Amino acid sequence: MKRCQWVPEHDEIYVHYHDTEWGVPVYDEHKMCEMFFLETFQAGLSWITILKKRENFRKAFDDFDPEVISKYDEVKFETLRNDAGIIRCRHKIRAAIKNAGILLKIREEYGSLVEYFWSFTDHQIIVNQDDDIKTTSELSDRISKDLKKRGMSYVGSVTIYSFLQAVGIINDHHTTCFRYQELTHGKVESLR
Repeated sequence: MKRCQWVPEHDEIYVHYHDTEWGVPVYDEHKMCEMFFLETFQAGLSWITILKKRENFRKAFDDFDPEVISKYDEVKFETLRNDAGIIRCRHKIRAAIKNAGILLKIREEYGSLVEYFWSFTDHQIIVNQDDDIKTTSELSDRISKDLKKRGMSYVGSVTIYSFLQAVGIINDHHTTCFRYQELTHGKVESLR
């Protein structure tokens, strides 16, 4: 089976993520929140680091419920800072708490985070038909700018582009990858 060139074939976690999750359109609110928080923690790190700590993140961050996260106090902050199972960067933890509150405001305004993120493309998947590896786009620039204007942190254009790839708003599988063919020709069910 031919996969995207960036997938380390020897790494089962990465292969499974690529084959079953990366680039599949997400319309589920909970899944959208999870991927958003994980991507903001990934900033500056390798994605495999996040994947290996994913279950720990789910437990530590109350299954990525922004209503709960937005109410974290100093005791919870210190608990997270001392949790070796997650990324313990104080700035990223503070940002997650602040960003959760902003996500709730976006949800109030748009009805859901799913609606907010998909509205930037009129609910259309952006399919890249070349195999150039991109890290930003006009779309990620626009969303990043909007999120920063709302007061979010760790939402630069590179982070947002990676998020858009992960949740299938952008299909960036290489054209020779079996997932590109499946996703482009609708053979994969969306994550609802």
